[in-house]
Amino acid sequence: MPSSHTASQEELKAAKVPLAWRDQCSALLIPLNTCRRTNYYLPWTCENERHGYEKCQYDDMMQRMKKMSKLRQQHADEVAEAAEAIV
Repeated sequence: MPSSHTASQEELKAAKVPLAWRDQCSALLIPLNTCRRTNYYLPWTCENERHGYEKCQYDDMMQRMKKMSKLRQQHADEVAEAAEAIV
């Protein structure tokens, strides 16, 4: 299920977004890249778009880390239960 920050494949193709950048925050990347191109990549322009995109990337990373932590804990619990069953 795509999130509200995910652009459709047609939008990504029209904006020429590389495959490696097509993630959960791709809808925020399109206006950021447009702003960058129109302002010749000046670092002080497009700050709001960049902040929104970077926050989305950070939130996505934190969500994946929490999910991985839960999976590791679940695996450790399963291993502990299996060890108790053997003993």
